[in-house]
Amino acid sequence: MGEQKRKEATKNDFIFGRKNYKFMFIGLLVIALGFILMSGGGSEDPNVFSPDIFSWRRIRLAPMLVLIGFGIEVYAILLNPDKDSKK
Repeated sequence: MGEQKRKEATKNDFIFGRKNYKFMFIGLLVIALGFILMSGGGSEDPNVFSPDIFSWRRIRLAPMLVLIGFGIEVYAILLNPDKDSKK
């Protein structure tokens, strides 16, 4: 009887379910895409100004993607993997 309880106690349970990890991976991809879009735009010569650093992609789109990615990460953490959707 005691051995059975020990086996149940040592059972490996993950904190997150498969669905949580899928959303976490999607969130990480969105964050990475945002940082990739934010990069570049510099000038080869430091004495020459390049207005490419103020493009719509770097100022608006990329930071918004990073924030959306963080929102997806928060959702993935708070998502209940045990909840049945077939109720």
